Amino acid sequence: MASTNHHVIITDTYQIKYLAIPLAPRLIQFTPWELALLNAQYIQKGLLFAKPPHLSFEEIFELLKDSLEETLHHFYPFSGRLKVTCDGETTFVELELVPGSDGAEIIRAVAERVTVADVASYYDRDSPEVLKELFPLDGAVSFDGCCKPLLVVQVTDLSDGVFVGCALNVMVADGTSIWHFWNSWAEIARAKVAGIEYVLSRPVVHEKFFFDVFGDPPIKLPISSPTQFIERLVSPPIRERLFHFSPESIATLKARANQECAEGTISSFQALASVVWRSITRARHMPPDAQTTFQLAIQNRSRLQPPLSPYYFGSSIYVTKAVAGVSEILDHDLGWAALLVNRAIAAHDDSSIRNKVHEWMADPIILKLSSFNQNAVYIGSGPRFEMYECDFGWGKPVSTGSGTANKQDGKLSLYPGWEGRGSMDLEVCLFPDAMAELLKDNEFMSAVSEPVDLEVRLDACLIK
Repeated sequence: MASTNHHVIITDTYQIKYLAIPLAPRLIQFTPWELALLNAQYIQKGLLFAKPPHLSFEEIFELLKDSLEETLHHFYPFSGRLKVTCDGETTFVELELVPGSDGAEIIRAVAERVTVADVASYYDRDSPEVLKELFPLDGAVSFDGCCKPLLVVQVTDLSDGVFVGCALNVMVADGTSIWHFWNSWAEIARAKVAGIEYVLSRPVVHEKFFFDVFGDPPIKLPISSPTQFIERLVSPPIRERLFHFSPESIATLKARANQECAEGTISSFQALASVVWRSITRARHMPPDAQTTFQLAIQNRSRLQPPLSPYYFGSSIYVTKAVAGVSEILDHDLGWAALLVNRAIAAHDDSSIRNKVHEWMADPIILKLSSFNQNAVYIGSGPRFEMYECDFGWGKPVSTGSGTANKQDGKLSLYPGWEGRGSMDLEVCLFPDAMAELLKDNEFMSAVSEPVDLEVRLDACLIK
């Protein structure tokens, strides 16, 4: 028995060694937007499943382990390690693939007293403490990929369900690539269950994109030692809550925002983001003359000219933002805030991306959580990610979940709602006082909807 904590017992850890793959390079180079994430914590995302009556946990685990091994033939960068070279004045980082070396890991765990209801979507309560124990690599940052796996999966046997939690190095893959990986893994598992050969419906594109004006990679960072950019932060005391927004509620917000801004260009996401920005600003009781910032992790693939493939593998994101005075954001209507968000997103085009790369190359900055604007709201993840399509052969997920990584006051994550049709779930992290105020905010809470009942989801999620 490898380790024990309050709820979860880890019973086994398996290395999935990297085997030589034809045409796979020995070294993979990183782009500027990837190198900027050297200090970012691993992404921790997971899916909760009902336990099928016709499969034992051992059978489920072996299915997931075997299909993961095959999936890594397609997503082979997850099998490598970071190679860091310092010459006393500069540092450069590459991803190295060594045949026969330790690659990804998959962990088998048990939490026999924990139920699906204990960890299912936390709409009426704060995030359950046990959820943190269902993810590996707490506190790991991207740079740790030089000595830790770039992908670790923990499969936990609950009393009436199965939780699959992944920790993935965000330098290697962003949300788009991560959910491409998840869905490909599920596709291969379903084929195994059905006893058929698989052909990935969305083949991975591995060729790295570099602006050719910067010369040949690797990019050398003007850093003499990793200690200059690595920080280990202890998460502050925050409350974490999940809120559901039905298709009808989203449609009402969108119609209101478009009517108030009179331009008709506000999307569903922009309308919801603007309500959240206004409501959290109000909940924080900031001075009227202070500034507040809306920040969004936004992908570059479709915005470059020519665009990259949606199946381009890697981390290809930047942050776009809108800024307003506290009195402005609260005195104007929803449409005014939505238009700020709309314009910030529209401004993130090929020219903007190239300018950001030029600026970064002139003055490379490694992002740190400690530099996060305390008056900001920051949205990551996205409602377009196909989370509930991840059926490994016994039914779709009951709910999603996330670990402790990158969480602090003002950090939000947006997910698709379980029922689809444009519904959304919003995960909110705030200081306790601000969360208490948000739960009393009329504009925000009047938009929040009742989620689909857990029993209904459980009944619908198993293949009969």
